[in-house]
Amino acid sequence: MSSAPDRLVWIDCEMTGLDLAVDELVEIAVIVTDFELEPLDEGLSIVIRPDSSALENMGDFVRTMHETSGLLDEIPSGKSVAEAEYEVLEYVLKHVPAEQHAPLAGNSIGTDRSFLVKYMPKLDSHLHYRNVDVSTVKELARRWFPRVYFNAPAKNGGHRALADILESIRELRYYRRAAFIGEPGPTTAEVQAVSAAVVDEFASRM
Repeated sequence: MSSAPDRLVWIDCEMTGLDLAVDELVEIAVIVTDFELEPLDEGLSIVIRPDSSALENMGDFVRTMHETSGLLDEIPSGKSVAEAEYEVLEYVLKHVPAEQHAPLAGNSIGTDRSFLVKYMPKLDSHLHYRNVDVSTVKELARRWFPRVYFNAPAKNGGHRALADILESIRELRYYRRAAFIGEPGPTTAEVQAVSAAVVDEFASRM
């Protein structure tokens, strides 16, 4: 088991939209991984009941997305944002008790973090100010290791927070094995094998 400084706190949020001025959280999930990107447990997922005005202002695209995923039906019985923050922070404290030690990790995590700053400031302040954004690694791979990029595992989290996190962890594990190696990089067959291997490793979790 790795030490706490090696851990990453993976968080994914679902929102009523992307406008911080009017939109709110409707789901949050969290998983902590160790140095090897191995989840320390099954993680935590919480549906959040936002203010009625946020639901009323939700755009058609987002509403359809949450209807398709099943999240919209669960929102009326969701927890308050304060309850959700408390439970997520308690979960994080179990694995990373020291404040500002573990970075926040995820895909395009800047959006999620901006909502955490506004709606879950205690949770945000416990995390390190640095982020580990898988989308950055992906963009670099697209430019410098196109074979790696085009053979990455397919993603289909269905816009549910916990599934999206697991896909992000799986994706970074793939890039670690396929891209973070010496030149000239792996062959197409090798990256396809890595892609298949990481999919198999996460099959029982997803």
